[in-house]
Amino acid sequence: MLQPVADAAERQRQLDQMKRRATGLLVAMAGVFVAARIFESRYPWLGYIRATAEAAMVGGVADWFAITALFRHPLNIPIPHTAIIPSRKDRIGRSLGNFVQNNFLSNEVLNSKLRAAELSRRGAEWLRDPEHARTAARQAAGVLRGASAVVRDEDVHALLDRGVVEPLRRMPIAPILAKGLELLTMNDRHQQLLDRVIRGLSGLVAANDTLIRERISEESPWWVPGFVDERLHDKVVSSIERTLLDVGENPEHPLRRQFDDLVMDWIVQLQESPDTMARAEAIKLQMLDLPTSHRLSASLWGELKRALERPGEGESAGGPGAVERGLTALAGAALEDEGLLAKLDGWMIEAVLRVVEQHRHEVGQLIAHTVERWDPEATTQRIELAVGRDLQFIRINGTLVGGLVGLLIYSVSRMFDGGGL
Repeated sequence: MLQPVADAAERQRQLDQMKRRATGLLVAMAGVFVAARIFESRYPWLGYIRATAEAAMVGGVADWFAITALFRHPLNIPIPHTAIIPSRKDRIGRSLGNFVQNNFLSNEVLNSKLRAAELSRRGAEWLRDPEHARTAARQAAGVLRGASAVVRDEDVHALLDRGVVEPLRRMPIAPILAKGLELLTMNDRHQQLLDRVIRGLSGLVAANDTLIRERISEESPWWVPGFVDERLHDKVVSSIERTLLDVGENPEHPLRRQFDDLVMDWIVQLQESPDTMARAEAIKLQMLDLPTSHRLSASLWGELKRALERPGEGESAGGPGAVERGLTALAGAALEDEGLLAKLDGWMIEAVLRVVEQHRHEVGQLIAHTVERWDPEATTQRIELAVGRDLQFIRINGTLVGGLVGLLIYSVSRMFDGGGL
């Protein structure tokens, strides 16, 4: 059903005004023609005006007929191929649906538009604003809090099993791991991860100095003197600390290059080695067996409910919560990494194109079926209100151009007559 137009009365007023102007011009040309025709025998020069007005009437009437035939039968006479819009509404709907489907929803058009939009950059810039991040976090929490109050835990567990765990069971894990490692290696982010691991190990060694000393003493033979154990402890700890310090300070350290080679080898193995793929798949299935997946679903839902029931960290003090800080930090990190933004854009565009490719024919069918349900008379009136005012300019232009053409033809004919032709 067509929705009413908010400014229908104003549009109708403007349309009627333009119709009166176009018709008034046509009537004026008719009056000029009659007057010129009456006095032409007395004043021969009026032949130019008579020819101009005559051609203007022809042009004006022809354009009036053409425009009127779009919406209704001229003079209510059922002339063939008139009242085009009401009589061919369904065909127009199908043509419009095909046009939108093939021209607005094509992969080429969508790909260029989505890339130009830079969706990931805009999203990251929006989220980097703390106020926007707070809004996003609160909206998401509100939706989840409302949902958690009305759904049963068993239903959520089953939904997580069907919607998350089961697709993971069916999905090959090796390509996903390979893509994750490729993303990790962009801009040497894996080396940044290694730096954090090194700092963590250094702190771990320092924090467990007493434990290392005791373990060396326990493993040492009874006949080895204590000062030897002390020297051995100092040697081991200092060697570990010196190695970690060298790796942390030297970007070209051999261990870093070995780490690069190890990560690249993992990527290749996950992409090309059947044995590695099979082992990764076996480990995935072991981790997602039924008892484990049920416990995982229950744990995730329980933790989410507890997080939703308690106020966000820092919210009571007016500061940003953990989710807000995480969103802001994530957005800032993304904006500093052009490669990551390009990857995100590529994934989003690929997902959109895949969905559109699968369902774009449904858009064409939706347009066609929607137009079919419209009332022909109401559809005609709606289209005429939308474009009828502009079409009246065609009538005016047709009248004026027709007059000019008539004047030109009459002038040329008079020139030939004057030359004896």
